[in-house]
Amino acid sequence: MIAAAAGLVPALVFLLLYVLCRRHDRRMLRNGVFLTAAVLFGAAAVVSILTAVVPGFGIVVGLVVLLVPLAVVALGLALIVNGVQMLRREGRSLGNLLSLVAGVLVFVLPTVAVVVFAIATDGEQDVPDTLAVSAVVLLVFLCVYVALAFVAFAVYSVVYGRMRFREAPDAIVVLGSGLVRGEVPPLLRSRLDRALALYRSEVAAGRRPVLVPSGGQGADEPRAEGTAMAEYLLANGAEAADVLPETASRSTRENLRFSRAVQTEAGRDGHVVVVTNNYHVLRAAVLARQLDLPAQVIGSPTAPYYVPSAFLREFIAVIVEHRWLNLVAFLPFVAFTGFLLWESFQQR
Repeated sequence: MIAAAAGLVPALVFLLLYVLCRRHDRRMLRNGVFLTAAVLFGAAAVVSILTAVVPGFGIVVGLVVLLVPLAVVALGLALIVNGVQMLRREGRSLGNLLSLVAGVLVFVLPTVAVVVFAIATDGEQDVPDTLAVSAVVLLVFLCVYVALAFVAFAVYSVVYGRMRFREAPDAIVVLGSGLVRGEVPPLLRSRLDRALALYRSEVAAGRRPVLVPSGGQGADEPRAEGTAMAEYLLANGAEAADVLPETASRSTRENLRFSRAVQTEAGRDGHVVVVTNNYHVLRAAVLARQLDLPAQVIGSPTAPYYVPSAFLREFIAVIVEHRWLNLVAFLPFVAFTGFLLWESFQQR
């Protein structure tokens, strides 16, 4: 019982780190890591305690563990179905293929690992067999690392997106997301409507923040996103003097940096609220922190079918942007696999 309760210690440590880091800055990715670690260690400790004090609870835990493969199969099928739906509704593109690819990998990677491991351990092992087993072990570590990283990213994206901010904004920046035949599509309209709702509430409270619709002209667009977004804001009640479009940016980082310049030129150098879709809030917040902007990010609703691919796209972008940090974080797994390989050779 005491040993089971001791498992709560790492959970409490990670929870304390989460609280301290969130208080320091809500926009840090490590907040999600600490929160996820606290939940996982806490859940493991609670299960251990209940198993020790509740008769038959271990059987329940065993049954839940047996359901994990079924859950993985269900996840893979759901991702594949979503991927097909994305292709039908949004067209063929690399971004729209992400959930389909992820669903296929859910089935392919475990199959490859099991087959390679079975072949390599069948009979007397030689050097190629040992290397193959080591590759399987490393693949398992990589999958676990990516899965946990994605859970931490997704969990904290939801948590951050539900936070409330007290600071009255000097500017409301709306991030662009592409036009359809030069007009504002539903995804972008959702962002603009959320910005308008915030703008109206601020005006009702006696404040007049500027609205900065931000987005340049893509190669397949007849005009700048910022221009179309400004038209939508004006057509839906925003005052012309309060709408200051930014029309040169080509990325989220440029959206934030160029919009800050527009805001500053207008004499509004105070707090900023950035509006984007709910799947994009955490990455936008991280970029705002990197640019040292006094900004927080709020999200607008997204069509449910669009969310899985969108979250995967944002997660991949975060992994790429922090590739060296992730490489360093994964090195202990590589070192451990190398140690196992070395021990295998030593026993020959």
